[in-house]
Amino acid sequence: MTDASTERIAAVRHFNRFYTRRIGVLHEGLLASPFSLAEVRVLYELAHRPGITARELAGDLGLDTGYLSRILQGFGRRKLVSRGTSAADARQRPLTLTAEGRRAFAPLDRRSQKEVAALLRPLDDSDQVRLAGAMQAIEQLLEPRVSGTPFVLRPHRPGDMGWVIRAHGELYWREYGWDERFEALVAHIAAEFIEKFDPQAERCWIAERDGERVGSVFLVRKSATIAKLRLLIVEPKARGLGLGKHLVAECLRFAQACGYRQVTLWTQENLLAARHIYQEAGFTLSGRESHAMFGVPLVGETHVRKLQA
Repeated sequence: MTDASTERIAAVRHFNRFYTRRIGVLHEGLLASPFSLAEVRVLYELAHRPGITARELAGDLGLDTGYLSRILQGFGRRKLVSRGTSAADARQRPLTLTAEGRRAFAPLDRRSQKEVAALLRPLDDSDQVRLAGAMQAIEQLLEPRVSGTPFVLRPHRPGDMGWVIRAHGELYWREYGWDERFEALVAHIAAEFIEKFDPQAERCWIAERDGERVGSVFLVRKSATIAKLRLLIVEPKARGLGLGKHLVAECLRFAQACGYRQVTLWTQENLLAARHIYQEAGFTLSGRESHAMFGVPLVGETHVRKLQA
């Protein structure tokens, strides 16, 4: 082994020690909870992928099947997880968090969000982008088949709402001929989001590529059980990367974790790419109406996605 190789190995091991200490992995319970790191990871997957099987879970997390079985047995004794039966294959037992399991996971998810926010808070915008980019580079280099997402998602910050309004106004005028009334609607939605923002039940994701905004989506509360997906946009320069699909998936994961029973959205019949994304994500058409709100004849569509109780 060469001196250069030895130094690189030492550098990676040094980073591993630093990062595990920095994010609290060495503590007996992760996120000040009674759960270990592996148990929290399993809870996370079950919360965001209801119906996954133990075999799929073990493969995706790289866990020994015996170890995972013991974790699931412990969850079963605590009534955190239930096992169903697959109609296609009786040997497959889809896993789902129970109501008690969702109650146990929800504070962990919120605490993780707060801890990461606290980690980023001392850094200015450019350093946050550098940090996210460095982490993304590590992921892409070590697992190129799984990673390779050439964008970063972050929460909104001052200046983002202005970009969202301008991006929608320009893009939909240029590609569809919608007039300034659409831009006014977007401005109203963005202003209402900021004025009534509830971080426990609502979120805006801004997508960046090389430090430049290229997409966004919002999830807002409609009622205690219904959320609305709004203002999905992907800049032309970022199309073909799967960004729209990724943004919608983030909305659904967050809505599920918040305990919403349903996500609804309003789109237009001629927005074929967006409608395809919604259909792939499980949304179904629930209503249609003709209108000319934005200066051209349109057919508005309401789509609904039910979430597991």
